[in-house]
Amino acid sequence: MNENSRVMVAMSGGVDSSVAAGLLGSAGYDCTGVTMKLFGNEDVGIEDDRSCCSLRDADDARGVAHRLGIPHFVFNLSGDFEERVIGRFIWAYERGLTPNPCIDCNRFIKFDKLLLRAKETCHGFIATGHYAGIERDAASGRFVLKKARDEAKDQSYVLYSMTQEQLSRTLFPLGDMKKAEVREAAAAYGFSNAAKRESQDICFVPDGDYAGFIERRTGKPCPTGFFVDEGGRVLGRHRGIIRYTVGQRRKLGLPSMQGLYVCAKNAEDGTVTLGGDRSLYSRTLIAGDINMISAEHLSGRTRVEARIRYRQRLQPATAEQISRGEIRIEFDEPQRAVAPGQAVVMYDGDVVVGGGTILSSFG
Repeated sequence: MNENSRVMVAMSGGVDSSVAAGLLGSAGYDCTGVTMKLFGNEDVGIEDDRSCCSLRDADDARGVAHRLGIPHFVFNLSGDFEERVIGRFIWAYERGLTPNPCIDCNRFIKFDKLLLRAKETCHGFIATGHYAGIERDAASGRFVLKKARDEAKDQSYVLYSMTQEQLSRTLFPLGDMKKAEVREAAAAYGFSNAAKRESQDICFVPDGDYAGFIERRTGKPCPTGFFVDEGGRVLGRHRGIIRYTVGQRRKLGLPSMQGLYVCAKNAEDGTVTLGGDRSLYSRTLIAGDINMISAEHLSGRTRVEARIRYRQRLQPATAEQISRGEIRIEFDEPQRAVAPGQAVVMYDGDVVVGGGTILSSFG
């Protein structure tokens, strides 16, 4: 069979990837289902099946594949996941950053390691259940990443790091579907997971206790330090910078300090700076480690819309590429709680222009 008709489908056991496999099979593709083993629950201190990568999920994926009559395999990518996702997550938090491990998982695992496996086994494409679209621009010849039809489910933000090769060899069957339509399709296929709930947390920290996870993983407590105001005056002690994020107000342990928010973290001296709400706003940011999609680089000052966190409403801005690996984005209106380590992603209408990792903000 022609390699271009063979698709390796990443099947997590959830309804989205299951329907993606079903739709591709109905369209005539020769599909192979693959579940990626990213970690063992016991390895990250999870005692039940709350994680989206549990054994139960692998069984669900296997059951869907059996119903569709397609082969199913489990790939052990736990070593890569440990190094490129969990390791980077811990590294970033210990340095006062706010990482997004879902972006790293897409970047280094789903669209890197999985695509490599697909090419090694003569599959022309990989496919996932992400809500996004891919098209080829006739004028430039470049592949472009687009927002999904379902704005509430759009995942283009966490896919901004995809390269031209990855885009050219990836299928997103759900890009034009609403979530309700996907569940209806799952029921029509007779999938047992048609009504399965969605995972909302970071897969390897389902309880949301990032600090506890990091301390268990590293085997050491995070050093305590001082809360300081914007003038450097000590306000009290904190329990380690990994326990705080920019914009946080609750659980600071300073009951007498009303109206204060985390404005910055300094890993070098261990301080967490607190200030009023107005101190959280900045108009300009610098981002590095950029990936451009719709064009190789920005030409001059370019009008875009951008978001600095997942699900944020798009904000009008002007972007300028200031070096090969950095961009400067100036928003029309100041943005609240711009967090170094998070991603900023630029759009031109429904098309993803590109994005990068936030390094700093000011103004």
